Amino acid sequence: MPDIFHPMRRRLLVSAGLAAVFPGLAGAALERAATAQRDHLTLWYERPASQWVEALPIGNGRVGAMVFGRVRQERLQLNEGSMFAGGPYAADNPAAAAALPQVRALIAAERYREATELVASAMIARPSSQMPYGSAGDLLLDFHGLDGVSNYERSLDLSTAIAATRFTSNGVRYTREVFASAPDGVVVMRLTAEGGKLDCDLGYRHPRDASYGDSRAAGAAWHSAETLEAGQRPSTLSISADGLGTLLIAGRNIASAGVAGALRYALRVRAVGDGRIEAEGEQLRVRGASSVTLVIAAATSHVSSTDVSGDPLALVRAASNAASVRTYAQLRAAHVAAHHALFSRLSLTIGGAGHAAQPTDARVANAEQAADDEVAAMAALYVQYARYLLLSCSRPGGQPANLQGIWNEGNNPPWGSKYTININTQMNYWPAQAAGLPECVEPVLRMAEELAQSGAVTARVMYGARGWVAHHNTDLWRASAPIDGPNWGMWPCGGAWLCNILWDHWDYGRDPAWLRRIYPLLKGAALFFVDTLVEDPQGRGLVTSPSISPENEHRPGIALCAGPAMDRQIVRDLFGWTLALQRASGDGDHAFAQTLEQLRSRLAPDRIGAQGQLQEWLEDWDAGAPEQQHRHVSHLYAVYPSEQINLRDTPALIAAAKVTLRTRGDRSTGWATAWRLALWARMGEGEHALAILRGLLGPERTYPNLFDAHPPFQIDGNFGGAAGILEMLAQSWGGEVHLLPALPHAWRQGAVRGLRLRGALEMDLEWRQGRPHALVLRGAPGTRVKLSYAGRSMALVLDRRGVARRVASRLVFA
Repeated sequence: MPDIFHPMRRRLLVSAGLAAVFPGLAGAALERAATAQRDHLTLWYERPASQWVEALPIGNGRVGAMVFGRVRQERLQLNEGSMFAGGPYAADNPAAAAALPQVRALIAAERYREATELVASAMIARPSSQMPYGSAGDLLLDFHGLDGVSNYERSLDLSTAIAATRFTSNGVRYTREVFASAPDGVVVMRLTAEGGKLDCDLGYRHPRDASYGDSRAAGAAWHSAETLEAGQRPSTLSISADGLGTLLIAGRNIASAGVAGALRYALRVRAVGDGRIEAEGEQLRVRGASSVTLVIAAATSHVSSTDVSGDPLALVRAASNAASVRTYAQLRAAHVAAHHALFSRLSLTIGGAGHAAQPTDARVANAEQAADDEVAAMAALYVQYARYLLLSCSRPGGQPANLQGIWNEGNNPPWGSKYTININTQMNYWPAQAAGLPECVEPVLRMAEELAQSGAVTARVMYGARGWVAHHNTDLWRASAPIDGPNWGMWPCGGAWLCNILWDHWDYGRDPAWLRRIYPLLKGAALFFVDTLVEDPQGRGLVTSPSISPENEHRPGIALCAGPAMDRQIVRDLFGWTLALQRASGDGDHAFAQTLEQLRSRLAPDRIGAQGQLQEWLEDWDAGAPEQQHRHVSHLYAVYPSEQINLRDTPALIAAAKVTLRTRGDRSTGWATAWRLALWARMGEGEHALAILRGLLGPERTYPNLFDAHPPFQIDGNFGGAAGILEMLAQSWGGEVHLLPALPHAWRQGAVRGLRLRGALEMDLEWRQGRPHALVLRGAPGTRVKLSYAGRSMALVLDRRGVARRVASRLVFA
């Protein structure tokens, strides 16, 4: 058998899964196989997008665009990651500290409605909402003389991060390529006319309130002359020429909830090519060109959550000018190389070679009835698409992925497209470590550092506590007080759960520099709970109060409580992570460590209720809760993403968690369905996980462009679904690596390369007939790794090169 994981051979296998699917290929045959395999990393369609959720996303971590692929009027809907409404503001409610003891007393006396009313009047932020994320508007390209279109195809190649549109009209072959370059910081669009010329006018449309159409509704005949109107625009917006073949758009962000707009923004479009290119009025005009390259730069004046002094005009001029002096081939090559360096780290093949004979929208439409091999191929594509999205919307120096990543159609998106940190932001980063994209977490670190500053004020003003706190939402300005109302906002564990992302980055990478930055953040988050935990009046342990179990009511109209299970689980983890980092960092504050150990041991434990379920609250309220199939499964945090409740150590609690999940049901909102997938996978239920995955991939929960359907679009389902699929193949918790822990019977063969594991490990794994067949582990030399498969285990020690290899005959589990 050839060694499919040999380092020299791995360098030749440049596409996902080739090692498993095409062993032994060389030369031209290998190149043909690589091309075929790349086809399975491509989304493709036979008609343009008629709805926003059919358009194809591109992004460089800061600037994003949705590419519609329309023939006569191409639409590029643009976003810039810091384009939020408002400006720096403080929302902490000064009445909170005085009300806090009264609220706690009312909760202890089970006078929940009165407690809710007092929280609403004295503890909710002022303003009670945060700032929404907005769009940067549309570039509309109107083309002339396009009739009788044929051979139409649009596509998104995940391996190159290039969206392309190709068609023939009047004997001329037109091609448009669009990508968002990370190395050059701009969006690039290349227009070519093979065998003819192109004429087009480019203009700008100011963003309006978001409106998400039904992607399943049939669009008007896409080949018609349908166009979008420019619409009204604010008086602060200016559009003008800014040099030869260049258009400059400058404006201000909007106000919201009484907070004035404080950001300035700019877009600059520069066109380079043959033919005649000139700025005329508020448009760029191209006439008689065979090829044109558009360089699009976007920026705001945002510097930090407290500083809006940046110069967006200087930024867009510098970026577009620098990129415009390079050829399109140079821009494209730099972009592809930078993308490939990260994207190629992980490859995944499940089942056979997969099926891409149908357009992607047809694959989604048929997913729930598709053959097993097709579902397996779609699962592998779904993982890679999630990796592509994370690379596109969260890179060092930018903002973290929000509710829609970086893509949003208007100024008033669903839920403000903010950072919902009671699940959604965290889920955005569930696959980052295992899927080989740890760099994408850096924006979360910077957000946490800024939140620690604003959250320290919230902790002091509202709770009289040390440390820092953030509740269930935040925004660009790092607001940290509770918003929306008691039944949603009065939850003090948002910042603590964000620390999970930071801890995971450490646990998977063991970078001392990262440790030095995150330890003060975790210590500050833990200090808040040192000061605010209270004794349960019935002697059941330490609890948070007031709080909620996100966003669930335990009786009609009432969510407020003390000590919900999720809080106790998150605080238990937070104290544990902080203690581990305290030891690793050499921090000599032993008194603080001793305090954490004592408090951690006194936290109220998880409880099993009368129905055999894992209790969501300290009281056994589950059976009487108004919404038995609630989207949140907050109290199952301890199963996943945590490992407090697991098959090996707490089988009774796992059984209780399964009772809870069966009551909640398999289908929910997109992100909640993804969480259920990950939970069943973590509990070793591969067939159940696969059944949920089929529903997640189908048209009720996946749009034609593979965006997750909440509905409407929320990106967390993409990331949670990808994490759940990887959990089916390998898990690392409890000091062990678990191989194929939830592999469904239909996935009899496959291979994953570059999967990262806790303890700074990386693994390549091939399986055949449902069993591990070939394995490579990489890490620090001398590392001892305990492997588990089907209830049996074996140990490997990495050699002096930091490698351990095993093939089928030597994969012996006892």
